[in-house]
Amino acid sequence: MSASATDQLEENSSRNGALSALSAYLLWGFAPIYFKLLTDIEPGEILMHRIIWSTVFLLVMIIIMKKWSPLIAICRQPKVLLQLSLSASFLGVNWFLFIWAVNNNHLLDASLGYYINPLFNVILGMIFFNERLRRNQLIAVCLALVGVLIQLIALGTLPMISLVLASTFAIYGLLRKKLPINSFIGLLIESLMMLPIALIYWYFFVESNTSNMAINTTSLNVTLIMAGIVTTAPLLFFTAAAKRLTLSTLGFFQYLGPSIMFLLATFYYQETMKSAELITFVFIWAALVLYSLDSFKKRT
Repeated sequence: MSASATDQLEENSSRNGALSALSAYLLWGFAPIYFKLLTDIEPGEILMHRIIWSTVFLLVMIIIMKKWSPLIAICRQPKVLLQLSLSASFLGVNWFLFIWAVNNNHLLDASLGYYINPLFNVILGMIFFNERLRRNQLIAVCLALVGVLIQLIALGTLPMISLVLASTFAIYGLLRKKLPINSFIGLLIESLMMLPIALIYWYFFVESNTSNMAINTTSLNVTLIMAGIVTTAPLLFFTAAAKRLTLSTLGFFQYLGPSIMFLLATFYYQETMKSAELITFVFIWAALVLYSLDSFKKRT
């Protein structure tokens, strides 16, 4: 193959990777609009549908892609399954809290949580992988800490929704990082592990008017079933992007999601932001700028 043909393939791969990353983070960023359509339904019931229909969607994808062999191979490894059950619990908490935050007018807190997430990853890397913080990384973490402390001092409360969203997703990422398995298959197994709980909850505990899909409107049922696509489609795009882009390039896309959430919360849903909360955002943004520049310089 000629050099020009190779360059063309690499260029196409990078372009497709960028489009995949853009699609993933746009879908994650605009996901609150979907969940806002279900504000009359309890978060637990929405989570139940999210688990059930994402499992169905993933199973269909497994059939289409013919990935039964690696799935069966992982199911024969009890230790891996135990680790996936732990990661599934953190993922379930993160999913539930995100739904609750969106539908209870805490989208700004959700946005802040996903802005903080990369900094949590840095701290976990230091704790569990003995990664040493570079000077700028340390300054970035300190800036984020100052931002959180300002909110604590000014308002008397910590941004718990943001901190729990950031920590659960960071721990989930940490657990999955240690497992050498395909992210797509891993998510299916995690969904399958949560599925019995979701079905038991649906059968024994949900007593709402919307729990019986046979009497729901078609539009409502379609919206509930779409939870499967809303959950898994961004991950499929993200996986495709991760294979084609460098980490430094992919990193620049990761702030698109929380930025869209921030803009939706501020200008579309008009959530109230206190001065202390704005100051916290400013410190987090400053920390992320420093963190991103440091990561870019390290990888170039």
